Amino acid sequence: MTYAVRSLELLSHRECLQRLNAAHVGRVVFTVDALPAVVPVTFAVQDDAVVLCTQADTRLAAAADGSVLAFEIDELDPVSRTGWSVVVTGVAEVVAEPLTRARIHSSVAPWAPGHHDVYVRLPMTMVTGRLITTTAPTL
Repeated sequence: MTYAVRSLELLSHRECLQRLNAAHVGRVVFTVDALPAVVPVTFAVQDDAVVLCTQADTRLAAAADGSVLAFEIDELDPVSRTGWSVVVTGVAEVVAEPLTRARIHSSVAPWAPGHHDVYVRLPMTMVTGRLITTTAPTL
């Protein structure tokens, strides 16, 4: 039996940004009572930051202002066992400035129902990406 050879490559900063700009849904990782929490969110990229909005009564809203958050997007193929992921890490801030809130509102369309009145900006302090590819085996 012959298997394809998989390899792991690091994505450049530019490649990470291209993937971030093409995606619409990702996952935010934060802490609640010293334990990790993850929620899917719709997002946009604006001015070297990931921006999103959430409801005021959510765990994410409570954890967002001034906390370190991670944000992740990916695309995986379970059959070929290939794919990629991009992670952004930074200190989040809740946006109060009306014009910035309006820009985020016009760029992010939440899938979840409800009144999304908390606008969050996550600066891209650290951006990393990985790509797993396959090549044909050599005989």
